[in-house]
This record gives sequence, structure tokens and C-alpha cells, in this order.
Amino acid sequence: MNGLVLLALLLLPLLGGLVVAFLRGNDRAAKLTALGFALAELALAAVAWAGFTPGGDRIQLAFGVDWIPAFGVRFSLGVDGIALVMIALIAVLVPIVIGAAWEEKLPEGRTVAGFFSLLLVMQTFMIGVFAATDVFLFYVFFEAMLVPAYFLIGRFGGPRRQYAAVKFFLYSLFGGLVMLASVIGVYVVASGRLGKGTFDWATLVGIAKDIPQGVQIWLFLGFLIAFAIKAPLVPLHTWLPDAGGEAPVGVGVLLVGVLDKVGTFGLLRYGLSLFPDASRILAPWVLTLAVIGVIYGAILAAGQTDMKRFVTYTSIAHFGFIALGIFAFSTQSISGAVLYMVNHGLSTGMLFLVVGMVIARGGSRQFSDYGGMAKLTPVLGGMFFIAGLSSLALPGTNSFVSEFLVLIGSFPREPVFTIIATVGMVLAALYVLWAYQRVMQGPVRGNALVGLAGGPGSAVDPSSETAKAKVPDLSKREIAVLTPLVVLIIALGVYPKPVLDVINPSVGATMTEAGQQDLVKEGK
Repeated sequence: MNGLVLLALLLLPLLGGLVVAFLRGNDRAAKLTALGFALAELALAAVAWAGFTPGGDRIQLAFGVDWIPAFGVRFSLGVDGIALVMIALIAVLVPIVIGAAWEEKLPEGRTVAGFFSLLLVMQTFMIGVFAATDVFLFYVFFEAMLVPAYFLIGRFGGPRRQYAAVKFFLYSLFGGLVMLASVIGVYVVASGRLGKGTFDWATLVGIAKDIPQGVQIWLFLGFLIAFAIKAPLVPLHTWLPDAGGEAPVGVGVLLVGVLDKVGTFGLLRYGLSLFPDASRILAPWVLTLAVIGVIYGAILAAGQTDMKRFVTYTSIAHFGFIALGIFAFSTQSISGAVLYMVNHGLSTGMLFLVVGMVIARGGSRQFSDYGGMAKLTPVLGGMFFIAGLSSLALPGTNSFVSEFLVLIGSFPREPVFTIIATVGMVLAALYVLWAYQRVMQGPVRGNALVGLAGGPGSAVDPSSETAKAKVPDLSKREIAVLTPLVVLIIALGVYPKPVLDVINPSVGATMTEAGQQDLVKEGK
């Protein structure tokens, strides 16, 4: 029965996408149906969470049937604590994204049914990536995710959507093809060790330490390139600012909130567990890229003039912290990295949504076209401020706990990399508060903001009826969309224990599979 719950979690959004696709021409029915399926998926995720036993079997809620027996491929699903929290994140974000996109202005010729149908199909593939326990099945879902994401960006995005979609697709496809070579290599190695080939993850973990070191390194590199592109790590990050900047706001939320996490999840599930020697040998190189990403992403975020690209560069900086936690090889740092994956999806997802609400009112993505908006829209200003505080990891918000765990867990093993990364915390305060100040504080100015006569920079009376009519504050729908994120940001900042209790046993098992000694736990 538990396995059927996970199978239902995988298939329900796909079914919803097919149903919504047939509602073309009835926009309201398409929206309500999509939201209904997304909320049903959230309820199923709650059932799966309740059925998961922290500290129990490593892989739970398992389901499996033979798919391609001749090659040992099975359609096998299952979750550990790390996969479960990511699936829960997806289940939370998708209905929020649907609510946020309720009044999305789509490009001419594009249908509401097509947009929401693709969102639900993408949800199926995202869940499949985290739930797959067969390496080949993981690869299939990894590549399948690209299809709905490509069309959502390329058909429903901004002015440069085709360029951004093609760039996103080519980067990800290249990484996937490199990974496919390593997937085939893993099968060949298993065939030599076991007498028959297999893609079963648990079986491959059992023989991982017997794989020669040189072979491990080559196989690990194939996975690493794919995951570094997806994460994204510098210098393989350049697709994200374009894709995130041109994607519809809701799609951008899923792009930076979930799709990117496939890279860091893959490093944990496949990199550390299947190639323990290679992950240890190449760790200094990954850590170098991680801290470069922290500083580089922060500096470029501070220099952005486009608000959506600003959010994508903050994500690049945050992913550096996640990679640091993973390759510092302590239970605290890895638990912090996994919690960071969840918290980043919430905080950056909310920041992306708030930025989208600002753009919807002002009609411009440029910081220079805004100022003093909090005087016109105080509730929106407050939501922007909360999202910003979470992004800069203020104590009491969700991101602080995960960032603190990453740094305190990384320092005993990697003090130099950790100290460099802490500079990113200072820079985060700089770029977030500066962004808030430019948009929300100071005199109200700019016809891009209020649509009044006069050029950019013209003074506007925020108390005037014209200004208030031009720039309404958050609607009840928008408040309903953002409120769950505010609640989770505060709740996980004050009491993260329920999520950490699910994560920690799987992190301990990953450490064992990677053959790493936990210096932090032993007080060394």
C-alpha cells in the first residue's frame, strides 16, 4: 500500500495534465482543475510523509516492476528522507505557483490550458527524479524534465524566451548525455562484478567500494558534469540567468526552487554513494567551485539591473553553500545542505513571486524604474522584506538554520573554504537590502511604476488617488498565495526539528556509504 501511495504521487499530476489539456477554451475550468489536482497531490504528499518512518529502512514506500528485463532495468520507486523532503517541497510549491499564475498574461496565441497542463506534467517528472531508485529510470526522468520546462520557457516566457529555452535545453541535454555515458559505464562495471548488469541503486551501492579508483573518477566525472550544470555551479551556470529571467514567474519559481536541486540531490544520492573514493579525491575541486560561486554569485547579484536575473544570481550564491555542505563530509554540514535545499526553495520561491508581483504592477523588470513602492503597496513591501530577510538568512528565518549548520559542520574539515564562504553572508545582506531599498524605499518615482505623465524619475504623490488606482496593493488571492510561504519560513526558522528528524538518518547512511569519518560528530 505504501508503494502505491508513491506511485499515485507520480501519476496523479500526469493525469491532471492530460485532463487540463482537454479543457482548451474554458480557462476557468482549466485553472480550477489544475489547482484541484495540485491540492490532491499535496494531500497525497502528506499521506506519504505520515507513512514514512524516520530511522527505519533506508528506502521506504518502495514500488517496483520489471521494465526492460533484458538490461536489468526496473520501474522502481522509493524514497529516503532526503528524497521525501524534496517531494514535499514540490507538492507545496506547485499549488502556490498555480495560484500565483491565476491571472498570468500569456503571449498571444498561447492557451491557459496548455500552460497549466505543462506545469502538472513537469511536476510528475520532477517527482520521478527524486523517487527513482533505478539509475536508468533516474536518467529518463532527468531528461524528461527538460521537455515541459523547455516549452514553458520557450512558449510562455519573455521577449528572449526562445534563446533562453534553447540555451537551457542544450546545456541540460549535454550534461545528460555525458551522464548517460557514465550510466552505461556503471552497468558494465556491475556486469563485471556481479556477472550480470544492473541499474538497481541499492545493488550498485553494495559494490561501489570494489570499483577501482581510476574507474570511479571517470564515472563520477560524467555524473558531476551533469549535476554541476543542473545545480548550477560556476562556470556551468550561465543558462540560469537567461532561463530564469525569461521564464514566466511561476516557472521561474520551480526552476530555481526545485529543478536546480536535482543537481545537488544527484551529488548526494549518486555521487557520494556510488563513487566514494572519487568524491573524496575530487572534493577540493568541487569545494573551490562552490566558494567561487558564493562570492561570484553575490557580486553579480549586487550588480544586476534586472530584478528577475537578480534572483537567479542569488540562487547561484546559495547553491555554493549547498555544495560546500555536501563536500565537507560531516553529518551537520550535509544535513544543513539538504535543509538548505528545502529552505532555498521556499525563500527564493517567495522572492521570485514577490518580484513578479512588483513587475506586474510596474510593467518593468528594471530596478531603475522603481522607488518608494512600499508607500503605495505596504503589504507587498512587507512581503518583499520577509522574503529578503529569509534569503539573507536572518536568525529566526528558515535559511539561517541551514546556513548555520553548513558553516559549523564544514569548518572542522574545511576551515579555509568555510571562512571564504562566510564573506558571502555579508554580501547577501548587501545585495538583498540594496534591492529592497531601490524598489521599496525613497520617493515614489517613474512612470513605469505608476503610469503617470512624465519621464522616469519624476516625483509622484503616493497619497494621490491616481497613484493608488494605478498601483494596487496585494489582492486576497496574492496574499493567500504568499501566506503559506511566510508561515513555513518562520516555522522552519523557529522549529526545524520535524524536517531534520526525517533528513538526519538518510544523511548518516550517505556518510557510511561514502566511507567518511564524521570529525564533527566525534569532536575532532
